[in-house]
Amino acid sequence: MELKIIDKTADEMHLEILGENHTLLNMLKSALLDDKRVQIATYDMKHVSISDPILFVKTDGADPIDVVRDAAGSLVTQCDEFLSVFKTAIDI
Repeated sequence: MELKIIDKTADEMHLEILGENHTLLNMLKSALLDDKRVQIATYDMKHVSISDPILFVKTDGADPIDVVRDAAGSLVTQCDEFLSVFKTAIDI
């Protein structure tokens, strides 16, 4: 995975996420939309096999880099929690 900030202002960012698809982008978009600082979170992918997704985030003034970092951290926490519960379930 490689990231490229296409453009960024104080409250908006376009971030190209090379090598990823709808799976990660849908989860990230959902985590972003759960954040009260986020006004818009969406992504565009022209064609799944020949283009990389571009994530767009607009905030209420918060730094979009911080908001994306927090959303990614939230996803990690959720995955860790799932893994813990899953390990318990399969040990039964």
